[in-house]
Amino acid sequence: MAAFTIILWILLNLSYTLAEEEIQYIHGMENQISVLPDSSCKCQKELTKWDKLFVMLEDSQMKQNILQYTTDEVCKVELQSIHSEIRHFVANFAETYMSAIINANLHITTQMDKKLAYTLEEISETKVEIESEQKNILQQLLLVSQDLSSRLKKLEMAWQTAVDMKDQRLSLDIKKIVPENLETTLNSFATQLQQSKAELTRCQKWSDKHILPSGCDMALVFPMRSKKIYASVHPDDMTLSSFTACIWVKATDLLEKTIVFSYGTKRNPYQIQLYFNQSSAVLSVHSDRSKMVAEGIVALGQWTYLCATWSAEDGNATLWVNGKLAAASSGMAVGYNIPNGGLLQLGQESNGCCTGGGFDKNLAFSGKLTGFNIWDRVISKHEMQYLTSGEDSCSIRGNVVAWSVTEILPHGGAEFIYN
Repeated sequence: MAAFTIILWILLNLSYTLAEEEIQYIHGMENQISVLPDSSCKCQKELTKWDKLFVMLEDSQMKQNILQYTTDEVCKVELQSIHSEIRHFVANFAETYMSAIINANLHITTQMDKKLAYTLEEISETKVEIESEQKNILQQLLLVSQDLSSRLKKLEMAWQTAVDMKDQRLSLDIKKIVPENLETTLNSFATQLQQSKAELTRCQKWSDKHILPSGCDMALVFPMRSKKIYASVHPDDMTLSSFTACIWVKATDLLEKTIVFSYGTKRNPYQIQLYFNQSSAVLSVHSDRSKMVAEGIVALGQWTYLCATWSAEDGNATLWVNGKLAAASSGMAVGYNIPNGGLLQLGQESNGCCTGGGFDKNLAFSGKLTGFNIWDRVISKHEMQYLTSGEDSCSIRGNVVAWSVTEILPHGGAEFIYN
């Protein structure tokens, strides 16, 4: 830039000097005009002062053009040089900037990895502590139960002894052995018995609330019947020509139709339904009239593992309860394909109306659900029995709906609990 400024200043001074010389030459024209020397060609016409003036003006214009052309060339070269320097500067700046961004990203990634590892370590330690605490609680419960059982046996023996003593009208010598405060002792035993029963009841309630099926560490709780309480399930694709659906259920109330899960579209809200009719389990596919019933298989307050299968090829359908075949049917919705794009819900009927509205309170489920999985095939009898025989019923994942992997959103008071 400095060199360009100096060259431009020199050119401007040169132009100014040439212009002054031309003007001086023009002003001194009267003294310099003379006849041609004798040696010149006499046939050449003598130039007047005006002709000479025009000739000088043309020379000045030509010099000015040459000067302007030279200035343009110098400017063009300098501009190209400046453009090259700017490009070089931008390239160096961009490289430096990108290097800084990469280093910042690496630093942030490293810090996040460290934070994640630390968090995972804390979670692992917390889980170990919780498991240890649960084991201690269970051991205490076991010891309390054993102690209560021993005390109850002693109370029964004492009570029986007292009754025998009263019925047989023991002699005075034997009566002397019996404490005078026998009634007080029996009342104390009765009070202890009532306290023991109350403690056992509290332990049972605690166990019912916290203990889940073997291998399951969380469950969905539906605290009451409500048209607003349900859970929505969001699989990637529900296009099915066959399926197996399994779920752990613990119901607190059963009516004529209590929905466990349902899948429906706007055109047909009865694509798939698994529900209870009092103590019976019912599976329907494609229509509420196309259904199969397993009677008398559900008990309130107890965990029950239900699996339903169906195939469009031959319409065969089955219901399994705790790993045993409870009902089977054929010819159900033969050749029908269940479409995608509907609503899959737990604890309410997918009536095709609207999410969270238009539900029927009398169809709502109350209780606990866990281990909900759906496969796009009919699993074998061996697999079915394996699901309930071991501790893997909640760790095995379906390929359409996978428990603890597929998104399940509780609504209206439904919530997850953890063991």
